[in-house]
Amino acid sequence: MVIKICQKKAKTTIENIDNTKLISIASIWEIAIKISLKKLKIPKGFKHLLDLIEENGFEILPISAEHTIIVSNLEFIHRDPFDRLLIAQSMNNGLAIVTRDNNIKKYNVPTVW
Repeated sequence: MVIKICQKKAKTTIENIDNTKLISIASIWEIAIKISLKKLKIPKGFKHLLDLIEENGFEILPISAEHTIIVSNLEFIHRDPFDRLLIAQSMNNGLAIVTRDNNIKKYNVPTVW
């Protein structure tokens, strides 16, 4: 099945100790918003999620002014502001995005799934 193979590729990429693992503060922010709107529930709580991010060796990628400049110039293919920021961060920092979102794949950024 294609989805399982793609998920396995993402998992393998993330678990590869030679890769730097980053999570955008935009993703953490979006998760916090979804929790507050009751659209997402994390059984052990948001703080536990943040602890897991740190324990698993992820670094938090901050938002820079350069990222916002890139967002302001992005073609309006994707409407989600958080995803647009991830695209800008990818473009600015030469990073691959772990995603199955086909709209992100329409931009000139590397993706893994």
